Amino acid sequence: MKDEEIDLKEIFLMFWKKKLEIILIIAIFAIIGYIYTMAFTSPMYTSSTTLVLAGTNSEQEGESSITTNDLTLNSKLVSTYSQLVKSNKVVRQVISNLGINISESTLRNNISVSSVSDTELIKITVKTDNPKYSADIANETAKVFTSEVAEIYNINNVHVVDVAEESSVPSNIDHKKDIIMFAAIGVVIAFAYVIIAGMLDTTVKTEEEIERLVNLPVLASIPIYDVAESKKNRRKKGGKRRR
Repeated sequence: MKDEEIDLKEIFLMFWKKKLEIILIIAIFAIIGYIYTMAFTSPMYTSSTTLVLAGTNSEQEGESSITTNDLTLNSKLVSTYSQLVKSNKVVRQVISNLGINISESTLRNNISVSSVSDTELIKITVKTDNPKYSADIANETAKVFTSEVAEIYNINNVHVVDVAEESSVPSNIDHKKDIIMFAAIGVVIAFAYVIIAGMLDTTVKTEEEIERLVNLPVLASIPIYDVAESKKNRRKKGGKRRR
């Protein structure tokens, strides 16, 4: 137990002696993280529109309520609709309607579709480097998709719940998160540096280390004699005597 306490004390002292180096390494990595997010990360803006599947028979039969069959059918169509949103026909129509200069594959990669678990909600999310483009593409995709569903299935059960809006804040940049992440990397590297430096340092610094290494008591110790400092002191004393 005593050896463990001594080891823990030595480890603590080893880190304490290197505290300035540790702080410096962590600070350097935090600065690198800040520079990385500011200079090397292109801002991307995300906009989303939410659709709901409901009322497949309301308009045809004049009903004002949703039947159980409607909900069952809509639940089964959620996954199908999610794939239809990114189909070639929908993507091409969106590009044509907006008159934007972008390839189909690029636009398809910029669009993501997700369904909310256990609901009839579909979220269409668009990420581009222009906030206006993101909102316009999301809204136009929802519009074209709704028309395609009505044409293919001959039903009108897709309705817009939330319209996509322009975002003024980039979705891929979080300065605090990046700085903390890089600082954490700095902590790991700083600790690794201290441990490796301690392992490579084979010098004996205290009497206790000698006793532990040779398993013999220390009978005497020779103090360090600083010749240069001694000469300075002599000169000072000599100067005072002359006065």
